[in-house]
Amino acid sequence: MRVIPGLIDIHEENSLGLPPAANAETVTIFAPGEQDLKFNHGVVLLPFRGRLYAQWQSSARDEDAPGTITSYAVSDDGSTWSAPVPMTEPSPEKEITSGGWWTDGSTLVAYLNVWPRDLDPEGGYTEYLTSTDGRTWSEPRPVTDAEGQPVRGVIEQDTRALPSGRLLTAFHVQPGLYAKPYYTDDPLGLTGWTRGEMVNEPNATGTQSREMEPSWYLRADGTIVMVFRDQAGESMVKLAAVSTDEGRTWTAPAATNIPDARTKQSAGNLPDGTAYLVGHPTGRRARFPLTVLLSADGETFDVGYTLRPTSDLQERRHTGEYKGPGFSYAKSVLAGDWLYVAYGTNKEDAELTRVPVRDLSLRPPGKR
Repeated sequence: MRVIPGLIDIHEENSLGLPPAANAETVTIFAPGEQDLKFNHGVVLLPFRGRLYAQWQSSARDEDAPGTITSYAVSDDGSTWSAPVPMTEPSPEKEITSGGWWTDGSTLVAYLNVWPRDLDPEGGYTEYLTSTDGRTWSEPRPVTDAEGQPVRGVIEQDTRALPSGRLLTAFHVQPGLYAKPYYTDDPLGLTGWTRGEMVNEPNATGTQSREMEPSWYLRADGTIVMVFRDQAGESMVKLAAVSTDEGRTWTAPAATNIPDARTKQSAGNLPDGTAYLVGHPTGRRARFPLTVLLSADGETFDVGYTLRPTSDLQERRHTGEYKGPGFSYAKSVLAGDWLYVAYGTNKEDAELTRVPVRDLSLRPPGKR
């Protein structure tokens, strides 16, 4: 995967030289008041039974602090949202963060990433809750592998189905955090997770892989492209690996020429097959502006739009550890006629930006 020269102007900090996405709308899902949990991050959306569900992690003030819980909210129209409902309880022994959603259409699955405080090096495991009505939930149970054993890793918030129905995502596995592609043929994504073969690149830390927090999309020829944050060094570009056998084997991750802010990304395909990549191609550690890049073949990204310019970033209202400014950890989903992108603005407001799919043209005004 590559971006054409001249598409992104990393010196133009407001929009990176990309035109605004027509008819984009921004909605606040939850903005904390003085009595609320003020750290909110890792927002993930999924449609289920005609409603839209948002899940995120919350804590009193600091990132990954004791007492971190996961909450969710619900909307009938994507614009007006319920108050957040806790899915987990605070614990002095662990933090629980957002692992994202999945559904087979009848059952909604909420993944929870559990981080024991006494685990060294840092790492965790994945549990799930299920619901058939989006209101009442099962007790948490471990996500299991092909041998029926709990997967010793935290799931990435990007479980999605290949055209065959196979589910694909990644886990960051113990000891430490090593990103590995995983797949399962369980339609609910609860069991049967199998690790794909991929050799991680070296990382000087020794407790985590260079590749982190991936997302994926399909090329026009059916090849899967998994896109990673580069956690090692200061390359400030995205890494990518490919699979041509439904996720069983992968090439070694390699550096691309697509700038990055060293953060989580979100990739996917529009209904017509166009590949998209949501994120912050800034080439510096700045999670603003928020953009989407497009590619007809999934190899060359030659069109881009700004979803939220830097000038649209509100001021941070609450202090806290690791609470940098920006539209952080964007994750996307298609729902109805819209592409929805959810994120934690300044790691305190749960927000989304949605844009009509019809407006994500491969020939934007003033370009080409």
